[in-house]
Amino acid sequence: DVRSVPLEQLRNSLSLVPQHAHLFSGTVAENLRIAAPEASDAELMQALRTAQAEDFVQELPDGLHAAVRQGGTNFSGGQRQRLCIARALLRDAPVYLFDDSFSSLDYSTDARLRSALAPLIRRATVIVVAERVATILDAGLILVLSNGRVAAQGTHLELMDASSAYREIAASQLALGGML
Repeated sequence: DVRSVPLEQLRNSLSLVPQHAHLFSGTVAENLRIAAPEASDAELMQALRTAQAEDFVQELPDGLHAAVRQGGTNFSGGQRQRLCIARALLRDAPVYLFDDSFSSLDYSTDARLRSALAPLIRRATVIVVAERVATILDAGLILVLSNGRVAAQGTHLELMDASSAYREIAASQLALGGML
C-alpha cells in the first residue's frame, strides 16, 4: 500500500516525466544532470539516444553544451519532452512515471522511443498515463478511468473485447492513425 510509504522514500524511488516538459536556463547537459549530477557525457548521450534526442542535440552548435533558454523556449514541444525523458532516464529508479509524456511526439518517434525503453521496462515498474491508445498498445496492464475510477482493466486485446468505452476510443484513434 503506497499510502504507508514515507513521502521522502516514495519520491526517491520514482523518476517522473511530467505532462508539461520544463527545462531550465543553462545548457542541455546541466538540465540533464539535474537528475544525476555525477553523470558522464557518455551517460548523458546514452539517455539522449534512448529518448530519441541524440540526433537533434548533436546537431546543435555546442551539442551537450548548447544553451537552453528558460522553459526551453528555444526547443520544440517534442524536443523539450524528449530532453525531459532523457533526464528522467538518468535516475536509476525502481519506478518510472510518464505522465502523458509522449503526447508531443509524432507517432514514429513515439514508436522508436517505446522500443528503446524495452530494456528499462524489464527492470523497473513503468507507469504510462496516456490519452493516445498507440502509446499503450503493448502495455502489460491498461487501466481505463472514468470519472476518476477504474472502469476496466486488462491488455489491449482484453479491453477490445470487454470494454465498449476503450473499444470506441481505440477504434477512433487507431483508424485515424491507419493502425486498424
